Amino acid sequence: MFTAVYPGTFDPITYGHRDVITRAARKICHRLIIGVANNPHKQLLFSDDERLLMIEADVVEMGLSASVEVRSFRGLLTNFVREIGADIVVRGLRAVSDFEYEFQMASANHKLDREVETVFLMASENHHFTASSVVREIAAFGGDIHHFVSPMVAEKMRQKLAINCETRPE
Repeated sequence: MFTAVYPGTFDPITYGHRDVITRAARKICHRLIIGVANNPHKQLLFSDDERLLMIEADVVEMGLSASVEVRSFRGLLTNFVREIGADIVVRGLRAVSDFEYEFQMASANHKLDREVETVFLMASENHHFTASSVVREIAAFGGDIHHFVSPMVAEKMRQKLAINCETRPE
């Protein structure tokens, strides 16, 4: 039985992420752990708990809760992979620019732990341009994000950005 880890910050989880999760869970591994990275160096919109809850809700909506688990982790991905006993790391690629970064990360992870293998999934045609940072920016300017995230995530973003706007000093 193969166990795979799909790591990321998922701030927020997008339809592109959901596509990779679905394809990995149904075609690559028997068990998929979504590793939600707690990275203090990144400025995130949502807390760890908020991201975990949104991802868990999306996993249930996708009908994958029997084979997909959502866990938070801090520190090196290779340590997390070893800790949970995973066999591979799954990463999504949207464009050539993603490949260079992901190739460097996969190489570094392999240097840190020779047992860590990375499998790349090309983004589906309709998700090549979907990035969490783009979704956050569109939402921050009041744009329609329903093409990029689930209705629940869109509502959470609307609430979060309204709260942030209300607490800003004039």
